[in-house]
Amino acid sequence: MKEKHRAGNLADSSSLRALARIMDALLAPGGCPWDRKQTHRTLLKYLHEEAREVTQAVKKNDWENLKEELGDVLLQVVFHSALAERAGRFKLSDVIRTVNAKLVRRHPHVFGGKKLATSAQVLVQWRKIKKAEKDGRTFNA
Repeated sequence: MKEKHRAGNLADSSSLRALARIMDALLAPGGCPWDRKQTHRTLLKYLHEEAREVTQAVKKNDWENLKEELGDVLLQVVFHSALAERAGRFKLSDVIRTVNAKLVRRHPHVFGGKKLATSAQVLVQWRKIKKAEKDGRTFNA
């Protein structure tokens, strides 16, 4: 029987912590020389490559490959976050908190009082919220 996916099943925090620990070991003194040499800039080509591979897997309906390629994209997020943390800029937990807040903020029709009936209405609202954020304003739904 297939397991139903609920919000609590979307991410296993112990698996994410393990991934972060693996990256820390790779970047530590005595870790991987190639990984330790990387910068945000040198990693960009790999991020782009992995995004292209995700696109190809989706277009082919290749779910096993999609699982692998999404892991490679996640690795890029963790890698960049680890580099940023070492430079004192931000941590992976900051990235996660930022996207959590953005998703809640940009979905007042789910997490607030406003209800929308169509995906077109959601898209219009999303664009308004994003513009307000870029202009440094608060969007009132």
